[in-house]
Amino acid sequence: MISGRLLSLSPYKTETTPARIKLSSNELSIEFPEEVKKRIAQEVSKIPFNRYPDPSASLLKEAIAQRLGIDEKNILLGNGSDELIYYLSIAVGEFDRGIFYPVPTFSMYGISAQVIGRERVEVSLEEDFDIDLPNSLRAIEERSPALAYFAYPNNPTGNCFSEHKIRKIREKGLFIVIDEAYYNYSGKTFIEEALQREDTVVLRTLSKIGMAGLRVGFMVAKEEIIRELNKIRLPFNITYPSQVIARLMLTEFYDLIEEEIKKVIRERERLYREMSSMEGIRVYPSSANFILFKSLSMPASLLHKKLVEKGVLIRDFSYLVPQCLRVSIGKKEENDAFLEALYKCMI
Repeated sequence: MISGRLLSLSPYKTETTPARIKLSSNELSIEFPEEVKKRIAQEVSKIPFNRYPDPSASLLKEAIAQRLGIDEKNILLGNGSDELIYYLSIAVGEFDRGIFYPVPTFSMYGISAQVIGRERVEVSLEEDFDIDLPNSLRAIEERSPALAYFAYPNNPTGNCFSEHKIRKIREKGLFIVIDEAYYNYSGKTFIEEALQREDTVVLRTLSKIGMAGLRVGFMVAKEEIIRELNKIRLPFNITYPSQVIARLMLTEFYDLIEEEIKKVIRERERLYREMSSMEGIRVYPSSANFILFKSLSMPASLLHKKLVEKGVLIRDFSYLVPQCLRVSIGKKEENDAFLEALYKCMI
């Protein structure tokens, strides 16, 4: 019989509606040059597909460590950061103690808690999308969670929470996870604290910087934490092709990725300015590779439908944030198509 906690579970939502312009999943809109594709093909052609990959993905871990300027012993790899969220939800604290996170936020924190039967301690954000510290501390005092997740920047709101509020919550004895999936677009990090403290870890992913299809995430933490969590890591969790291609991109072609990230940041600021001048919507500042905005003149679901009819797909987040939608930052021509479609929908 299927467990009751699963019967009441809602699966992770993705947006799969076909559209000419896809700005719904916070991917890096990059078309890699032919020389990059040829190098990837060369390396992939050498893979012995009949063999298991390196179980520890040593060469990929080395490339990540060099990129961050840290020791390989401080890194744990996951099949996307989603897998690492599951590991942390299983490993930190006993199951009779809950998991805290502010809402709205990345849904996998709640899904992982529900799957293993841990209490979800959710506290709504303030109106400006920052942490509601008084209510958070009150909930922690009353319900004694062991683990806390903070998306930094937060998804779908796009802002970075106040650091001092995160640290105040940590002072209550919680093990905190700083999910820095969008670090490359904010430049803000808790990595130094993760390397020094036993109650703090940082999550990162390659998915938001052009490698979403490889499903590679990683955790940065003290060596002791990595060693313990490695005990529950599934064997061969990083595929052979993912190890080879990710390492190649991080060592030979990272300059190309960095240049694209700079373009996204410039486009993010341009979209924010353009959208802020439009009537009928409210635009929120973002430190990520997406922008959240509120539809003021029509239901968000209707605006989403109208944009799809014009060939532009974004995410309808009104089920989490009333009347709000989220648009990923794409290439200039994709962003122009979105702006044109949005303008036509609003007049």
